[in-house]
Amino acid sequence: MGAGVIQKNRAGRRRRRRTGRSAAMSEINVTPFVDVMLVLLIIFMVAAPLLTVGVPVELPKTAANALAAEQEQPLTLTVTADGGLVLQNTDIAPQDLIPKLRAISAERRNKKIFLRADGAIPYASVVQVMGALNAGGFNDIALVTDTGGPTFGAADAATGN
Repeated sequence: MGAGVIQKNRAGRRRRRRTGRSAAMSEINVTPFVDVMLVLLIIFMVAAPLLTVGVPVELPKTAANALAAEQEQPLTLTVTADGGLVLQNTDIAPQDLIPKLRAISAERRNKKIFLRADGAIPYASVVQVMGALNAGGFNDIALVTDTGGPTFGAADAATGN
């Protein structure tokens, strides 16, 4: 229903003249695209902190330096505050630990395992788990700790104070 100009022709008849039709719009309407991208941005901003997977453990603090990164995904065993065992992200019963470790050890080239233990766990429990790791075929055990612990004078000796 285009609006046109009405003109009289010589015969006195009215004639409706159509103005030229507008050409098809060739630009991309980016408004819906921007709306969708903003919604996705908000979704990812909310979901990203939830993607960090791990077992909440209060690690003891030490003054030791961090180890160099490995090429192969490191194998991690966590001993929780209640004494439970978590291999990577899977809960495991203590009686199933050694058979599971032997099966994993047979498939892995790297025999290193990271042991994370809650600081509230008795030392005897940690040593028993280390013995199970050794029996399961993992001889290279790295204890995972947080930094910022006591230096026992090592920082003073390094600076000369």
